[in-house]
Amino acid sequence: MGSKGKGGKMRFSQPPGGTMMKQVQQLQAQMMQAQEQLGQETVTASVGGGAVTVVMTGQQEVRSVKISPEAANPEDVEMLQDLIVAAVNEAMSKSRALAEEKMAPLTGALNIPGLM
Repeated sequence: MGSKGKGGKMRFSQPPGGTMMKQVQQLQAQMMQAQEQLGQETVTASVGGGAVTVVMTGQQEVRSVKISPEAANPEDVEMLQDLIVAAVNEAMSKSRALAEEKMAPLTGALNIPGLM
């Protein structure tokens, strides 16, 4: 794979024509395209029997929060707050799963722990 050059250090030869660099550039372009797609795709999380619904992009950007009139009880604000937190957390989980699904074919070849 490599040969010893001056000073006894290993030198590794690269594929001719910059093939590796082209592959890296292609992967980078594919990852950018996947990120753009994630910005367009959405996930929906609904909790409390539809009391609170959150729509979020694959880039973890909240697009909308809908609260049913029944859930907007001024005497139980704490319950509404809990429902909103639960809906946002569920949407985040779904959004991350979508991102992992879209990026896995690209990042799997890299095998870098914690990348996605």
